Amino acid sequence: MDKFFKLKENGTTVSTEIVAGFTTFFAMSYIIFVNPGMLSQTGIPWGAVFLATIIAAVIGTLVMGLFANVPYAQAPGMGLNAFFTYTVCFGLGFSWQQALSMVFICGILNIIITVTKIRKSIIKSIPVTLQNAIGGGIGIFIAYIGVKSAGLINFTSDPGTHVILESGTVIADASAVPALVTLNDPGVLLAIIGLIITVVLLVLKVKGAILIGIIATTIIGIPMGIVDPSTAGATQGVAGAFAELGNTFGVVFRPEGMASLFSDPAKIPLVLMTIFAFSLSDVFDTIGTFIGTGRKSGIFSEEDEKIMETSSGFKSKMDKALFADAIATSIGALFGTSNTTTYVESAAGIGAGGRTGLTSIVTAVLFILCIFLAPIAGLVPAQATAPALIVVGIMMLSSFKEIDWDDLDVAIPAFFAGVFMAFCYSISYGIAASFIFYCIVKICKGELKEVHPILVISTLLFILNFVILALI
Repeated sequence: MDKFFKLKENGTTVSTEIVAGFTTFFAMSYIIFVNPGMLSQTGIPWGAVFLATIIAAVIGTLVMGLFANVPYAQAPGMGLNAFFTYTVCFGLGFSWQQALSMVFICGILNIIITVTKIRKSIIKSIPVTLQNAIGGGIGIFIAYIGVKSAGLINFTSDPGTHVILESGTVIADASAVPALVTLNDPGVLLAIIGLIITVVLLVLKVKGAILIGIIATTIIGIPMGIVDPSTAGATQGVAGAFAELGNTFGVVFRPEGMASLFSDPAKIPLVLMTIFAFSLSDVFDTIGTFIGTGRKSGIFSEEDEKIMETSSGFKSKMDKALFADAIATSIGALFGTSNTTTYVESAAGIGAGGRTGLTSIVTAVLFILCIFLAPIAGLVPAQATAPALIVVGIMMLSSFKEIDWDDLDVAIPAFFAGVFMAFCYSISYGIAASFIFYCIVKICKGELKEVHPILVISTLLFILNFVILALI
């Protein structure tokens, strides 16, 4: 095992990798319940999405661990599943079969741009300053996810605020702002207790501090009434879920799938624009995660980056990791779920010491067990995993020290990469804004020729994507 995963070479041990695998799993296990709840609104059977979510996570994560030997886990992405449900199906009127077909095509495109080295070239085109900003920004993003999961903030407004009306219906509070909740909710108090436990364990340098914090918080949640052990076993039976999976597996190749997607010539431009929107978000979410977590932890070392730049084929860790991520989306669509992507919550396992693919293997095995033991995994509340995300976010903020914040030419694009992604709740949008303002700065300075052509093209594609989203 040490020889296969190169544990000593990466400064880790079997026990550390196992703890990291558990930590990553618990930090992202919510997806096996959240994803079916969201996608089933489109008409996809709940049980089918439940199994498709687990299968996509297992296959994608195993490939990541065995082929790339890096500690990243994959699963259907949050945000992308919302785009699938609320924009593509509800907003644009596509059937879920057609939406899955678009996701499948998106996955094929990702494979093509990975094999042809386009994806790798994109990474190489990003200036080091922006890469550091992306790393710190993902730290803020992860911490914000943790704060939200903990229930520590809600959105309030002043008495004189107004609302946006559409046909007499309130659709948004125009001046809602985040605010600290009243600290009298048991769930919030549990999250605070969990955060204190995790921080104390980390400061005392206790091995496996993050995982211990998750488990301890879950146990404390039982007498507080947050965790109810009696709910174990309350989910749908495995046999029923497998029966429903037959309705989604391979649907992209059936008449109601890709064939119907391109049957109406008038809709083909809309189909292509939607696939483009899927693909762009998927690609840059993954790139942001790899840059943000890999550079800080040393998983993708400078030597590995040099190999990536000079070699052909899949010789570097980054090459292999990008390929593993690329194939996962199409696999997930075949079974019946939206875009599968590399999870930013993998940072929790990396923060717990995970450095090799063994972490991913452990996470994948736990997902497999969830087919039969999902109710047990479901007992871990969001309040227990939220502290892990918050402290991992804190760890990642050190990337900001590499940025010269006194130089506005550097600070402006770095701000959008480092902070804006949390405001937008999207890694790809933060990267998009940083690229756009980086180019604006260079244009103003008369230094546009210094910008890598691929970064310019990526910026133009982001602008086109925003235009498309505004139109559709």
